[in-house]
Amino acid sequence: MSSKREHKDILIHGTAADSTVRCMAAVTTNLVAEAARRHKTSATVAAALGRTLTGTLLLGSSLKELDRLTVQISGDGPVGGITAESNARGQVRGYVRNPDAHVPLNETGKLDVRAIVGSGMFYVTRESGYDVGLYREPYRGSVPIVSGEIAEDFAYYLAKSEQIPSAVMLGVHVRANGLDDEYVSAAGGLMIQIMPGADEKTVAAIEESVSRTPQTTVMIREGASPRDLLHTALGDIDFEVLEERDVSFACTCSYERAISLISSIETAELESMLREDKGAVMSCHFCNETYRIDEAEMKRIVRESAA
Repeated sequence: MSSKREHKDILIHGTAADSTVRCMAAVTTNLVAEAARRHKTSATVAAALGRTLTGTLLLGSSLKELDRLTVQISGDGPVGGITAESNARGQVRGYVRNPDAHVPLNETGKLDVRAIVGSGMFYVTRESGYDVGLYREPYRGSVPIVSGEIAEDFAYYLAKSEQIPSAVMLGVHVRANGLDDEYVSAAGGLMIQIMPGADEKTVAAIEESVSRTPQTTVMIREGASPRDLLHTALGDIDFEVLEERDVSFACTCSYERAISLISSIETAELESMLREDKGAVMSCHFCNETYRIDEAEMKRIVRESAA
């Protein structure tokens, strides 16, 4: 990640209107830039992946320890599909099937995220205890993609699958000058959820205020913090911040995990890999990191497998 960036990525979540409104906001410029760099994405794919990563962080802002939330966007557009996963530590990772997918700018001259995503399904999976072997039945929800712009799809999912009317704003500003340090110049978003018991006047006031809120990337490029994003979106409605945390792009892959996966392969196939390739190469879908198992290590794995 570029050392030129001075500001950390931060997420806050809180409540308003006597806890009848939940609100979250995040600035995610660094982590989206890291994802775009790792996956060598086109500009439009960077926008689509960045919105999905940010939305997944916001949706997972109240995760408990050992919880994990996964969002999958399975569309028929050129990107082929987007997956993002977040945890209780404010870490997110994600990937797309076709990182170099490209579509022309839309009729307003902006990146056409809708076209690159296409039509299909939007999936959310909530799991707990998976990483430590405590299996619990995961919660899975799905809705059709209604927009492809991603923010509207998060809102539609919340309304239809979790019965939570929500306003969602997600944005990524991309400079079209290659994958340098400033390729992604701003990213972030906000999510406002209306809970049972919310006053109709409060809901109307939020709807009015949100409708007048500038694009998130415009505010972030002007220096807005997550608190500023919520202040603007909520207007005259005060809110209380319950938690503020750093967020980052982080993956759970490692050389040790790569060795473990290779070691689980049948002995005959391992011997074939050693004979033909003198080792093995594994790449992580989520972060694009590559792990190389050399000939000496491969011989050790074969010996242990055959024992």
